[in-house]
Formats: sequence, C-alpha cells, structure tokens
Amino acid sequence: MPTDVIMPQMGESIFEGTLTKWLKKPGEKVTRDEPLFEISTDKVDAEIPAPASGVLKEVKVKEGTTVQVNTVVGVIDGDGAGASSPAPKAAAPAETKPAPNAPAQAKPATTEKATPQADGSSAKQQPQATEAAAPSGGGGAGTDVIMPQMGESIFEGTLTKWLKNVGDKVTRDEPLFEISTDKVDAEIPAPASGVLREIKVQAGTTVQVNSVVGVIGGAGAGAPVSAPTSKAAGAISPGVTRAIQAGETEIPTQMRGRPEVEPAAKPLEQKAVAQQAQQVTQFNAQSASGERIRSSPLVRRIAKDNNVDLSQVPGTGLGNRITRDDIVGFVDKYGKGGAPAPTPAAQPGTVPQMQAAAAPRPAAQPMQPAFQGTATLGTDIPDEIVPATVMRKKISHHMIESRRTSAHVHCMFEVDMTRIVNYRAKVRKDWEARNSAKLTFMPFFARAIVKAIGQWPIVNSSFDNESVIFHKNINLGIAVALENGLIVPVVKHAEERSFVGLQRSIADVGERARTKKLKPEEVQGSTITITNPGQFGAVFGLPIINQPNVAIMGVGGITKTPLVLTDPDGNDYMAIRSVVHLTLGYDHRVIDGAIADQFMASVKKILETWNEDIG
Repeated sequence: MPTDVIMPQMGESIFEGTLTKWLKKPGEKVTRDEPLFEISTDKVDAEIPAPASGVLKEVKVKEGTTVQVNTVVGVIDGDGAGASSPAPKAAAPAETKPAPNAPAQAKPATTEKATPQADGSSAKQQPQATEAAAPSGGGGAGTDVIMPQMGESIFEGTLTKWLKNVGDKVTRDEPLFEISTDKVDAEIPAPASGVLREIKVQAGTTVQVNSVVGVIGGAGAGAPVSAPTSKAAGAISPGVTRAIQAGETEIPTQMRGRPEVEPAAKPLEQKAVAQQAQQVTQFNAQSASGERIRSSPLVRRIAKDNNVDLSQVPGTGLGNRITRDDIVGFVDKYGKGGAPAPTPAAQPGTVPQMQAAAAPRPAAQPMQPAFQGTATLGTDIPDEIVPATVMRKKISHHMIESRRTSAHVHCMFEVDMTRIVNYRAKVRKDWEARNSAKLTFMPFFARAIVKAIGQWPIVNSSFDNESVIFHKNINLGIAVALENGLIVPVVKHAEERSFVGLQRSIADVGERARTKKLKPEEVQGSTITITNPGQFGAVFGLPIINQPNVAIMGVGGITKTPLVLTDPDGNDYMAIRSVVHLTLGYDHRVIDGAIADQFMASVKKILETWNEDIG
C-alpha cells in the first residue's frame, strides 16, 4: 500500500522547508525510520526518516525546492516490503538440498509452526515472521495513541507531560498525557486499557494533529517489546549501519533514543552515541552563559569534519542556535581545528609589571591581603535557564501583537462598593445554601458591565481595520490565573443569564480552567474581558486588551478608605467606605475617551446604587 512522504513541520512558526538532498533514489528499498531526505529551514537542518518500509516509488519534489509543510514530497510503495521478502531466498536452498527427506519433514514442521501463528504463512517462513512480529505484537494488537485535534483551526499541539511511563498499566479514559495548544491546555485520556508499550513523542515536542505519540498494548504487552530487539533492529537500521561504515560519530536525531535502535547497536555505534552525549555535556559546561549549545545534525557534522569545538562558534539563529552559515563562516575564518585567540589570563606567579600588561584584568583576581591568611571569593553561580512553556510563548505572542494592534488608552474610576459589600454580607449564607454556589463579587461587576453595554454597545465591538463590528451577544472573557500562566475562558450570552447563572458560569469555567478541563470552543469568541488583579491585593491594574476585543476591565481590590461624603442638607462629612478602583483599557481606534468615560460612569452608578434581586 503506498505511503505518502510529507514535508514535516519543524517548529511552531515554520510553514515551509527546502528539500536539500534525497538520500535514496526511486526504485531503492527503504526501511521505516531510515534517513530518507534532508531538509533545511530558517531554524534547523535535519535528516527526515522514512515513514514506512518499502520501495521509494516516486520523488515528487526535486532537490533544492522549497515547499509548504505537509506537502507530499514522495511516495513509498509498501507492497512486498519488510522481512518476509528475502525469507524465501534464504529458505529455498535448505529446501532443495535434502530432497528425499523434505516432504516428510515439511508436514510436521507446518503443523507445529502454523498453530501459534494462524496467519497462513508457510512453515519455512514462520520462524522469521514470528521474530519480526514479536516487537509489534507484544501482548496483542496495539492501540495507537494520537495527538487529538482540539479545534477546527488547530493543526498541531505540544505534548507537555506524560502522566504514565512505559510499562505502566493504563485504563481507558484515564488521563495519559498533557498537551498545550494555541487555544487550550488539556489532559488527554487513554483511548484503551492495557499497558503503555511505547512513547513515540517525548515531552516538550510539538507535532501535527493525528500524529501517533504512543502505543498501548494489551495486558503484559510491555514485556516482550525489548526481548527481540537485537533481531528487529537489523530490519530497521541500515541507515545506522551505513553511518557506522562511513565512520559517522552520530546517529540521526530522529533515531536517537529509539528502543529498537540504540540498545541493539553495534559496539562502535554505542561508542558514538556515548561520545555524542559526552560532547553535549562538555559543551554545556564550557558555554559562558551555561546555556545548552543548539545545533543541527548537519552543523555538528561540519564541525566534526573540520575538528571545530562548537562551544567556540557564536550562534546567530533563534535562541543562539548555530546555523550552517555560522559554522561555515567560522571555518572560513579560522580554518580546520581553528579557534579565536584566547584572552590572556593572569598567572599565579606573575610579577606586578606583567599583570599590568595583561588586558583585561580578571574581575575575580583577589587583591593582595594586608594581613596574614587568605581572603577568597566564591565562584560565580551560573544562571538557571528555563525554556518557556508553550503557554508562555503564546501569551508573549498575543500580548505583543495586542500592543502593536490596538491604540491602548486607560481610564480609572473609584467606585463606592459599601452598599454591595453590606448586602452580600447580609444575604450570603442563605444565598449560598439556596443556590449551592459561592457568592463572590465577580457577578456584580459582570452584571454591571452587561447593563452598561446596553447603553454603550460600541464597547462590545471589534475592528477589522475597515469596519466596526457590533456584537449582538455579550460574551464575557474571564481572565483566570494558572500556576504557570493565564487563560481566558468565555461565558457566552451573558446578557441572557440571570445573576445566579452568571455566578455559576464564572465559577464553572474558572474551576475547569485550573484543572485543564476546558474545551477549545470555551476559550474563543469573547467580546469583552474582565481581569481581577485585586484578588492578589493590587489596588488597580492597566491590563492589555484581549484581541480581538476593543475593551478590557480591570478590577482592583476592595479596601476600606476614608471618603468625604455629602448629606442631604449639603453638609460634608468623613466616613469609612469599601472602595474599589476599576480601570478600563480601550482601543482608541474605535472608542473615544468620552465614550469610555461615560461607559465607566454607568458601571459606577449601577454598582453604587445596586437594587437588583440576586436570586
């Protein structure tokens, strides 16, 4: 059966790649996971493994061509591929030599071997078929675990954490791994019960939706996977064998760590893997910033061929990644085995005149003590570098884009919440018992916003650079702080909900946001957003607009403050009141200052004169 070979997506922001070299020609046999072609993108050069075993039937994209990700670049014909093809040739001589005894021996052999296999293959082929099938069969047919599509516009996801290890038992619908997408973080349940036989995608990897990230086998499926590794590896590692014969010092990145490759590798290959691991560790230690040296297999190969220490090569790629141009330029400048001239360092026995000539003098050089004894300073503690999570990267992207898109302006109003604070304290106990929900202040603010939008509908709009879109429904985005980020679930059709309905909806989406139970559609479609920095003690905040909204309200903390009030007779007096500071961040492209101020004045009046029944 033909298998399409596609151009993979090598990163979140990479949408095309250049096919630089085919490692196989049409008509040649290929083995699953064997390097098939090389690609180059603006962030990485890589060897891409074959998705299946068979024969390279067709090359659709020529070398040097740049195509979009997920483009079909070739076709592998799987018919007749695998370990079963050469088996008859090896068995044929054995069958023809003992001609007289062959018929008598063939019958019992067939009866003995065919019973456990039940696949219709001949007795001569059974032993090889059994060995090849053992790794994939295990305790029965495995169930593929796939990266789910969490929304119509989501085409990839990052597997952030496995909740089970290989060999662990899993139960159907039990959380198996966590993912993070552009829209939502979620725990993904196991599609079947059994044993987690294989993890194909490691934590922190971004893959296309519907990619197989792991395999679940039946009970006991995990045990037989490693048993036949030495024989199975021979069927999938010609690329590794070729690399060893050519004197390569590394295994392609896509094959490193695979259980069917490294444990069964030849001694020279194992030595190469160990040397590669030591080399990366050494680079990490030598890097001035303590940062891991980032490079592609192609860059490391060029460095090896030219005897260059990658820790000496400055990287110009994303995250200081060393690109092909960096290593080639370094070799052109310093030659094979070259390196920049080391900075002179002061030696312990250097006389003062020589120390003065050394430039620059090391900052850690201790001054000569004026007393007997030693005075030494501790070594610098290296900084800790923590890779940003997918959610953090998305927050960063959205916030920067919002600042670039909207003309941000903020206004702030002081609101006397004493009436609501006293009312809530009075009815809270009975209300919570009656409605089975906690009575917080958030539904009061949400209800006031909904009412004020009825007078100033432009606040509930969006802008496409050509037209202002007035939304008929009010979909409230509720900013929820998570342990390591922020998410904005949406309460849809807030104008149709009662006070009790608003409270329950806000509490529901907040709780499911914190437990990663939100659906993709529940974080889309907001028309205005509320954020509540006051819960952590902030007096007020100046929030960034949540695109494509044109307004966001920040709710500060409610504090007791002395205010000057006026009695009905016009006399001023001091009183302690419960006060909150509300800020409105708005897009000046759409909302003028006068509109924003009048909208906030309406919100203030509704809250200070609250007279609505809350259910």
